Amino acid sequence: MNIKHVAIIMDGNGRWARQRGLPRIEGHRNGVKRVNEIIEAALEMKLKAVTFYTFSMENWRRPAAEINALMRFLETYIKSEMRRLHKENVVFRAVGDIEKLPSHVQKTLREFEELTRENTGLIVASALSYGSRTEIIHAVKDMIKDGVRAEDVDEKTFGSYLYTKGIPDPDLIIRTSGEMRLSNFLLYQAAYAEFYFTNILWPDFGKSEFISAIRDYQKRERRFGGLSEKAGRTT
Repeated sequence: MNIKHVAIIMDGNGRWARQRGLPRIEGHRNGVKRVNEIIEAALEMKLKAVTFYTFSMENWRRPAAEINALMRFLETYIKSEMRRLHKENVVFRAVGDIEKLPSHVQKTLREFEELTRENTGLIVASALSYGSRTEIIHAVKDMIKDGVRAEDVDEKTFGSYLYTKGIPDPDLIIRTSGEMRLSNFLLYQAAYAEFYFTNILWPDFGKSEFISAIRDYQKRERRFGGLSEKAGRTT
């Protein structure tokens, strides 16, 4: 089964650190290391897009020290990797309420987006300060502000007002750490997505686990509300 876009809820950094008697921040540090592996696999498999749920709107409730460390890891990663990823023809997108992020982080994100704007390869999206309910409310408010008439609102128009405009809807959403919920992630876009849940904590989720998830997806049949192809076969 063809697959274009995989979205990942990267969960379990804190538990990974706790199991090893380490500070939570070490879990985040090791979690960052896995991102390159997944991007490499996505490039090899010629995916159109991969989206990482990097920092949710709810994550702002965490201790300031942890938030600051996460922002530092994010900025350091981008500065160290964006030239290399640009050479790989990657297109970077930051999706979410980006204006809530520290100004220096916003600047780095915009630099990465601008650097890769004309590229034509894999879209690497990072959901930052992201919440799907906020995204939907934001889209509705912007349509009202732009004077969009009710009779002109359809899926295409609505999609053009989402943070993820221009990125195909996810075919597969992976969540690590054993939790089985979306946690306010791509609620609208995930209408027909397949899900893959694994007990593996994010810092242990590497290239081979990513490929296994995609192989599992490829065994499935997506019907989009219709009948199974098998149902129409006669014996």
